[in-house]
Amino acid sequence: MKKEDIKKFTELFDKIRQESDGETEFWYARDLQKTLGYEDWRNFLAVVGKAKLACEASKYEVSDHFVEVNKMVAIGLNTERSVDDIMMSRYACYLIAQNGDPKKDEIAFAQTYFAIQTRKQELLEERLALQERLTARKKLTKTEKELSGNLYQRGVDDQGFARIRAKGDTALFGGFNTSEMKDRLGITSSRALADFLPTITIKAKDFAAEITNFNTKKEGMFGETKISNEHIKNNKEVRQTLIRTGIYPEKLPAETDLKKIERKLTSENKKLGKNKVKKTKLGG
Repeated sequence: MKKEDIKKFTELFDKIRQESDGETEFWYARDLQKTLGYEDWRNFLAVVGKAKLACEASKYEVSDHFVEVNKMVAIGLNTERSVDDIMMSRYACYLIAQNGDPKKDEIAFAQTYFAIQTRKQELLEERLALQERLTARKKLTKTEKELSGNLYQRGVDDQGFARIRAKGDTALFGGFNTSEMKDRLGITSSRALADFLPTITIKAKDFAAEITNFNTKKEGMFGETKISNEHIKNNKEVRQTLIRTGIYPEKLPAETDLKKIERKLTSENKKLGKNKVKKTKLGG
């Protein structure tokens, strides 16, 4: 996400932030609905319902984070009417954002915005980058699982899939196989290489695997040799695309273990649940 987009979204979400007593922050659901790009209130209430279930599953009181209210809104010149709304804590807003599509910029931003207590731009940029890398890793895992299932139906067992994936790595990393890349990056042999790769490389691996999966189905390929050649070809082509922009995957340094990042983000998200809406101040 570009810095100018981060600045724009920060201003939008700051604008709808409310304070009840100078220290208790909350957001109105109808304001958040519009900011997240939901046009229909009823559809947004379905998302709120999922967020309430997630709140309950996290062992937090739903009523501490979602407070039903009525408020008056202008509908014409000197005319108002009462509408239902919900006062929501930062944690409640975070849970709502988690139920959105992270490919949408406003949703991806909201997931991080509501997950941190400060809105300093540099911290937002850092956490957004971590979240993007973690999302890319989960996407790669999903793609490889789908590819493995597809190949199993085409005469390739788990060991065969591992060999195909390793040959793909060798093609992507300019001749260095998976084990050699782990040595270059100082990664323990028992750990997954992808957990230490930068976002761009994770996405490159995912893209090549997506192409292999697609072409395998399209061409009706069968057997390890033919599918392996397809995967090698796709990784080589993805590598050439990176090289044309000056990116050599084997030369990029290792990044922080994604397992540690996931634990860190999970811990931060749990802390959000401790920040409650003060019902006596807001809802009463």
